[in-house]
Parts: sequence; structure tokens; C-alpha cells
Amino acid sequence: MATVNTIPEEFYFKDDGSIPNSKYPLLVYKNVFDLRGSKGGDWLEEHFAKNNWTNTWRWGVYPFHHYHSNTHEVLGVFSGSALLHLGGEKGKKMQVNAGDILIIPAGVGHKCIEHTNDFTVLGAYPNGLSPDLMKGEKGERPQTDNNIANVKLPATDPFEGNRGGLVKIWK
Repeated sequence: MATVNTIPEEFYFKDDGSIPNSKYPLLVYKNVFDLRGSKGGDWLEEHFAKNNWTNTWRWGVYPFHHYHSNTHEVLGVFSGSALLHLGGEKGKKMQVNAGDILIIPAGVGHKCIEHTNDFTVLGAYPNGLSPDLMKGEKGERPQTDNNIANVKLPATDPFEGNRGGLVKIWK
């Protein structure tokens, strides 16, 4: 599968008071795979599993700000497109399309603002971890801050394995 640019874009988000975000950047690989629909989902699942990112699911992105305090997450868009709001209310709105892969560090907020009817992602987690679901509500912190501080760096990038991506950028 040919890729045009395997250097991910980096996006940093500051703690906004309710969404903690991360010292690590959210990484976006734009248009790096060309399979669509269920074949694209199957390819992502196999490719991520080779790099030890498992516990996969296929769906969309919640329509409310949320984050995971106990694990990082990868989303591979294999169908449709969406406008996501990343990093909480003070974050960035970003259009994502089939062929894009987003690596979301623990603590970084994300939500879907609008999407095409066929928008579907495959989500996965390093070492098959099970994510918690935090919404930036009162009482979550400081426990979630402690959780985020204790999340280990993955040994591999879900897309590039041990060759690049988060392995080089997050070190």
C-alpha cells in the first residue's frame, strides 16, 4: 500500500481546566492508506495488531468532549469524513477523511461535531488496554491527572511500528 507522506502532523493542546490534554502532541497521518469500507477496516485492524495496538472497535466518535486517562488511542478513518474538535473547547477543529490516522495521547480531548452518514473509524489501544471514558467533569481530577502521568509510552507507533511516528516524536 503506497503512502505519500508518512511524517505525521503534530498538534499540541494545553490544559483548558476541564480537559487535561497532554505534553505529547496528537499525531495525524493524512491520507496514508487507500482501502475503503470494510476492507479498509480489516487492513487497519491487521496493521495495528502487527504493531501491538489491539482491543479494536468500529464506530464513529462521540458527539461530546471526552478523553481517556488510562491509555493512548488510535483512530483510523476508513469510511466517510467528519469535523472533529480536538483538545477541548479551546482546541482545534479538524476535518478528517477516509485514509487518515490519528494518534491521540492519553488526556487529549476529542469529539465529533458533524460527519457524513458513512463516517466510520477503527479504534485501538496499545497492548490491548481498555479505555476509561472521562468527560472533563468536576471531581475527575486530580485522579485523572495521576492516571495520565502513569500511562506508559507505547513501544510502537500503530502505523509505522518501531520505525517512526510517536516512537521518535514522543520520546
